[in-house]
Amino acid sequence: MVTEQTPTPAILRSLIESGEHEIRRETTGLALSGFSAGLDIGFGPLLMAVMLTLSQGGYGDLGTELLLASAYSIGFIFVILGRSELFTEHTTIAVMPVLAGRATTRELAHLWGVIYVSNVVGGALFTLLVVTLMPNLGVASPEAFESIAHKLVNHDLEWLFVAGIFAGWLMGLVAWLVTAAQGTVGRVLFVWLVTASIGILHLPHSIAGNVEVLFGLFLSPTVTLVDYIAFLVLSTLGNAIGGVVFVGLLKYGHVVRGGG
Repeated sequence: MVTEQTPTPAILRSLIESGEHEIRRETTGLALSGFSAGLDIGFGPLLMAVMLTLSQGGYGDLGTELLLASAYSIGFIFVILGRSELFTEHTTIAVMPVLAGRATTRELAHLWGVIYVSNVVGGALFTLLVVTLMPNLGVASPEAFESIAHKLVNHDLEWLFVAGIFAGWLMGLVAWLVTAAQGTVGRVLFVWLVTASIGILHLPHSIAGNVEVLFGLFLSPTVTLVDYIAFLVLSTLGNAIGGVVFVGLLKYGHVVRGGG
């Protein structure tokens, strides 16, 4: 049986309605959903550390890289299919009603601010819980957490910003593709394909990376507070530009001008 492809105007209409719904949502509900997303996405970096600890290979080994990228995507699957609010999805979704004239930039900024802060706080709490409890389980070594953090902070500041744009671009595509998908299996596949690509390319995702770099900050003397702040600021700016410009503006523009 062949399933018809979702028309692009229908995808755009759904994203506009979804974004408008979230913009009108009560602040407390947004904050709780964003906090939940910050907690849930931490399972991706945690599973990466466990896999890296148990694996015979290391970074650079193809099998290990694929395994780690798949583990990284788990947190995104939990968040996106669980319908929790993730900042990097809303760099595309919440922009659509603004472009359509159904919301203001002030309302967009409020939505972004609430979701972003709650995502970061949730990720920080998850990190604290893992750092406090996981050593007693013995399934992930401090060296594994340190190695994961260094993959994000051992770069020039320009790289963090530019690579952050690519990560935001890919997350915008996740929002578009998940809306286009017509079944749960298709949505899982899209989330896995795109977020595993972010993982295998070691691109800086501000929310998942918040957990990764905090692990390094707490467990490694070579990851500093300056490293963490620089990562968070530059990856966030890059993610926002990538999602808004390369997906939000371009997709909206081509559809309203007759695409699909």
